[in-house]
Amino acid sequence: MRITPIDKIKSLIEWTQTKLNKKQFIIFSSILVGLSVGLAAIILKTFVHYIFIAATFKELGNLKYLFLVLPIIGIFLTVLVVKKLLHGKLDKGLSHIHYAIAKKSSIVPKDQMYAQILTSSLTVGFGGSAGLEAPIVITGAAFGSNYSKAYHLNYKERTLLLACGIAAGIGAAFNAPIAGVLFALEVLLIDISISAFTPLIISAATGALISKIILQDDILLSFHLQQPFNYNNVPFYMLLGLLAGVISVYHSRAFTKIESLFSKSANKIYLNVAIGGIALASLLFIFPSLFGEGYQSIKTLALQQPENLLDNGLFQNYKSNEWFVLFFVGVLIFVKAIATALTLGSGGNGGNFAPSLFVGSYLGFFLSRCLNMLHLTNLPESNFTIVGMAGILSGLYHAPLTAIFLIAEITGGYTLMIPLMIVSSISYAISKYFEPFSMDTKKLGQSGKIFTYDRDHNILTTIRTTNLIETNFQKISPDATLGNLVEIISKSKRNIFPVTDSEKKLLGIIILDNIRDIMFKTEMYDKITAKELMIIPPATISSMQTMESVMKKFDETGAWNLPVIDNDQYIGFISKSSVFTSYRTKLKATTIT
Repeated sequence: MRITPIDKIKSLIEWTQTKLNKKQFIIFSSILVGLSVGLAAIILKTFVHYIFIAATFKELGNLKYLFLVLPIIGIFLTVLVVKKLLHGKLDKGLSHIHYAIAKKSSIVPKDQMYAQILTSSLTVGFGGSAGLEAPIVITGAAFGSNYSKAYHLNYKERTLLLACGIAAGIGAAFNAPIAGVLFALEVLLIDISISAFTPLIISAATGALISKIILQDDILLSFHLQQPFNYNNVPFYMLLGLLAGVISVYHSRAFTKIESLFSKSANKIYLNVAIGGIALASLLFIFPSLFGEGYQSIKTLALQQPENLLDNGLFQNYKSNEWFVLFFVGVLIFVKAIATALTLGSGGNGGNFAPSLFVGSYLGFFLSRCLNMLHLTNLPESNFTIVGMAGILSGLYHAPLTAIFLIAEITGGYTLMIPLMIVSSISYAISKYFEPFSMDTKKLGQSGKIFTYDRDHNILTTIRTTNLIETNFQKISPDATLGNLVEIISKSKRNIFPVTDSEKKLLGIIILDNIRDIMFKTEMYDKITAKELMIIPPATISSMQTMESVMKKFDETGAWNLPVIDNDQYIGFISKSSVFTSYRTKLKATTIT
């Protein structure tokens, strides 16, 4: 049997695992995961970058409008790959990673290691108006999860390496390792101890390092600050934060609404491609900067050359009109959500990370340029363009720390730390007020299927109600006498006795403490029946209820045991003490140390 290089590498890792202790192997693994994810991110970013260069090459002559057709081709190829190679199934968005952590023991399907890169490179590479970061993050999670599975690591270790893959993905995509670590923690919402930070940091640093070595600067989103922070501009940064919060809510709702229109006709795949592709091409003809990730246009704004955004578009003859250019930039703030929804809803694959940076930069530039042109103040337009990105990123993903440190890292310093904190925190607060869940987790969050910022809720979602039902309670007929009841009590270890009829319908319950004063009066044994002694339980539970709603009933009633009723039949009881025991077990299991 021929031994492949992959088999040799796997054997080497298995040998290393036998020579290292658990913590050492996790650190070693975090390097390998970071390296793998970093290379995947580099391949994806490079491919997309050169497709963008080719599609927007100014010397194409009669083919200068080729970029209008490319996104349709890219979405069509993506749909074809999903249908023929991926059996019609492709998980989009970060919500699936949340779900994998909460409900699937941090196991991500193996095909996600290549499916996201393949499909997103076709969609965004050919000009789809979306981002690559979400696919990179899902790919990173898949690498970490499947690596852990291959080497028989437990749930905690698997979750940690899954997070390492995500941190490495963001670290490599932006050469921003700190932002990668913070993104993994803020967006995944995992509980992690200080000692477990080391693998995360190493993995993010590995991804960022290989990105720094291989990728050219023009592929990465990076800036060189030209203007220092002026504290006199703080009120305007506060205004930017307010606007960023409102725009974040708009972007989230507009995207969700438009994407849902396509989901209603999900069985008409190619019709969706045609409608979405043509609509997107129409927008690109008017707004060429919607082509692809849009990072090049962000750099254009940061260099204060907004007139270049009109190149190859319907309004390129208006480049010299400053007010028209400003209006053009302002409209793009609202159009980007539509373009991204058309791209993803019609069958393409990508994310909203890059679009959030796109919208934020346009918002920051629009506000500062507008106030400057009105001669109301003299704001540093480059700084506002850069800080605006943090505002929308924070608002859409509910990740203010990631937004702050990402922009700080891609600008090469912490000069703008104060305005970044102001804008990100205000935007986050406004967005959180109107949208309790981040954009990627909205659907699953509203259904209670994923983690939220409420730690109790996080743990309770992992506890299944059916697993806690206790059935060793002695049932009694409503016509049974007190004497019969005393005999049952003498053989039981429980202090609650359900009263049921012949059809197993719960009529009431008898609590031992309530009958202590008469249970030894033998003269009453034949005179009192169970029906006279029973009481109606304060509440009942269905086995289909979530554990969070079960705990709410316990809190409202003050009871320690509640009966479970399904289809009008008695099933058993759930006790508050068993819920607490399960909660403590889950808390220990989900805290990564």
